[in-house]
Amino acid sequence: MNIFIVRKRGKMKKKSFLCILLAGSLLAGCQNVKQVESNRENDTQAETSNVGDYRETEQDQEVNGRTQEETEQEAQEVSLVMVGDVLLHTSVAESGRKEDGSYEFHQLFEHVDAIRHADIAIANQEVIIGGEELGITGYPCFNAPYELGDALSDAGFDIVLHATNHALDKGRSGLVNCLDYWKTQHPDMTVLGIHDSQESQNDICIYEKNGIRIAFLNYTYGTNGIALPADMPYGIDYLEEDKVISDLKQAEEQADFTVVCPHWGTEYELAPTEEQKYWAEIFAENGADLVIGTHPHVIEPVEWYGEDQKMLVYYSLGNFVNWTSDSGSGIANRMVGGMAEVTLAREEDGQVRIQDYGVEPLVSDLKEGFGGVTVYPLSDYTEEMAEQNEIRKQDPDFSLQYCKDLCDQVWKKQ
Repeated sequence: MNIFIVRKRGKMKKKSFLCILLAGSLLAGCQNVKQVESNRENDTQAETSNVGDYRETEQDQEVNGRTQEETEQEAQEVSLVMVGDVLLHTSVAESGRKEDGSYEFHQLFEHVDAIRHADIAIANQEVIIGGEELGITGYPCFNAPYELGDALSDAGFDIVLHATNHALDKGRSGLVNCLDYWKTQHPDMTVLGIHDSQESQNDICIYEKNGIRIAFLNYTYGTNGIALPADMPYGIDYLEEDKVISDLKQAEEQADFTVVCPHWGTEYELAPTEEQKYWAEIFAENGADLVIGTHPHVIEPVEWYGEDQKMLVYYSLGNFVNWTSDSGSGIANRMVGGMAEVTLAREEDGQVRIQDYGVEPLVSDLKEGFGGVTVYPLSDYTEEMAEQNEIRKQDPDFSLQYCKDLCDQVWKKQ
């Protein structure tokens, strides 16, 4: 595993500890809090040791000079991973189409084991999942089959982000189909950025795992000029300053830690824009602790933001998977993505901070035929695999060394 810019114990903004009894009262009165019950193999033990035994009672016992409560507070920890744009170009969709016309996409995720092992795994679902009844289409107006959602769920993702510039590619029908699909087929999946009611949009997502309450917010800069349906003004979360600040204030009041996932920036730029920095300042001033961005389709730097270094920003994770039809110099940049890996911990003083963080490079491996498109950690990729990657026909510069050099250019110097 080749993880870039690994750091220990960052200077994250301190937040007050919420004891288990207070958390319980909030759970009783707040329907948008989600307590995670995962089926991952390593979760049963984690839930038992970090949550099941944690209680604040008068019967707390002294353990090595400390109360049981104090010991268990120190043990509270959450591992979080996020991948970039799941971008279903026509060639990616076709790689999942079987002879009988049905689709299968589990192969996209099978080599990225960290998804299954993280406490919380997030994917930026770049394109709407509107189903075959709306036609499966690629660029410029995308639509994915429902089987892609099945694969995301089976891969181990807990949260999908849908506030992207392609959220309205199939209009109202695409939005409604996508929301209905998740609600009926995978009700345990947390879907952010799109809504079926004003009440849903007004709520913010508070995700509770191992005794730590994390707020997740997702916004897009726009939807390619396509307007929201007149009867669904609540349908998509846009980067609108008043709403963002209001949501961040709610998060500050209800959560231990706040993660913002903006769809922002300029496509194919390896550095953040002034607009991204403008929004980063708004996030930082209003209580965000971690920002993980998407949209540029290439990787961008990771840094602690501002003079006080309180907020960590991943400006762009690039593509998780793609197979663009474009050709020419620079196309190889789109083949490399990043998986953010962050560990949060409640420390001795009861405050939640980033314990460590890094980014694992990923690469889209493209071959013709069913199942020919998949994603590998760059550390598992070989020169032979790179030489056989179909993207070389579109950009001969693509190679294993090219991918490594790109990661060094964007990440390692930090």
